[in-house]
Amino acid sequence: MNPYPIGPIQILSILFSLFLLVLIVTLIRKKKMREEYAILWIVIFVVFLFLSLFRGIIDKISSLLGIQYQPASLFLILFGCTFLLMFHFSLVISDLKKKLNAMATALTIMEESLAPKKDDSS
Repeated sequence: MNPYPIGPIQILSILFSLFLLVLIVTLIRKKKMREEYAILWIVIFVVFLFLSLFRGIIDKISSLLGIQYQPASLFLILFGCTFLLMFHFSLVISDLKKKLNAMATALTIMEESLAPKKDDSS
């Protein structure tokens, strides 16, 4: 007998994970999301799909961490994934800010070199 019968919550979480995976792939194909940013999302959704399909893994993770209440370990995994996403996007934003500052500096230098010179001989 299966100790983890498939319930409506499990079916819903599997369908939701699949929906989000399809959504990310569609956004990539339509060029609305770049692949480099989508990789982490795809990994997270695959992890949640895997956890939705094999519920016993949550029990094993809970017992390994000494957590009595299994949904708390799922919340811990969700929190860890959210932390990874925030860290990743912080790195991306920092890189973009550095590039923006370099571009603004280059633009200022270019504008100054193209600006008409004023004569001081009046």
